[in-house]
Amino acid sequence: MSLSMYQASVPVFVRGLSNLKHVLQKGQAHAKAKNVPDEVMLQTRLIADMLPLAKQVQIATDAAKGCVARLAGVEPIAVPDVEVTFDELQARLDKVIDYVKSFQASQIDGSEDRAIVLKMRSGELNFTGQEYLLGFALPNMFFHITTTYAILREAGAELGKNDYLGNR
Repeated sequence: MSLSMYQASVPVFVRGLSNLKHVLQKGQAHAKAKNVPDEVMLQTRLIADMLPLAKQVQIATDAAKGCVARLAGVEPIAVPDVEVTFDELQARLDKVIDYVKSFQASQIDGSEDRAIVLKMRSGELNFTGQEYLLGFALPNMFFHITTTYAILREAGAELGKNDYLGNR
């Protein structure tokens, strides 16, 4: 039995972003217990030249919503990067999870060879749908989820592997 493009994208993005919601909830509880304002915690970084926690969540959601839309051949929804509280990040995650869930298998299956072109600051990146999903979008989302986890863990939030994996 083969794995479809839908099966390799939508459920994986939904699970990753749902687990990120849980990680953020634990991070928010930790910040509250330590009297750290959201605005301070969301600007926390692992190192000075790394993007802060809020941006990590924004990029993870952008990776998911952009991928499913591009695989389906539609323009991704715009979600401005304006969040400054945990509640606002949770709302962003809810919006993007609902958006990703709105795609049907019929919209995504068969997109393995679809031409995907990303315009980046460094130039254009060209992929097939399968290369984009497996070699760019999924690794990008997981990198930013992992970095969010690491920032919160380093800040003292009580997180473990099962929080990241979703085996709660």
